[in-house]
Amino acid sequence: MSDTITRKLMLYFPKCECEKPIVYHLVKDYDLVVNVFRAKVTPEEEGYLVLDVTGTEHNIEQAMAFVRTFNVTINLTGKGVTREDTRCTHCGFCVPYCPSNALRIDDTATREVVFDESKCIECLACIRVCPFGACASAF
Repeated sequence: MSDTITRKLMLYFPKCECEKPIVYHLVKDYDLVVNVFRAKVTPEEEGYLVLDVTGTEHNIEQAMAFVRTFNVTINLTGKGVTREDTRCTHCGFCVPYCPSNALRIDDTATREVVFDESKCIECLACIRVCPFGACASAF
């Protein structure tokens, strides 16, 4: 039996693909466990999904081939929120708004704001509150 893996995906849907049951088929046809972190998909506009898929490497690859048959763009980088270090003043204003502690104050003498991408759940709270625009979204 093959080992299961988890892969973070960002799917970008054009207007014409928003009403199709793509995620349903990922679960039913490719035996994947899907955890949706963030979604904005409406029939009136383009949309996106940020999700983890868990399954065998083979099933994930087949599922991605299926998704590519639609006009859906797949971002496999796992980076939906980024921080531009040159804009960050390390004021710490974002830290209490980060529910996953991806943003925290460094305990060393520098007391700088540290961004741990692996803990980021892409809630976008940092983007909404940063007075300097240091955090940005790929969406």
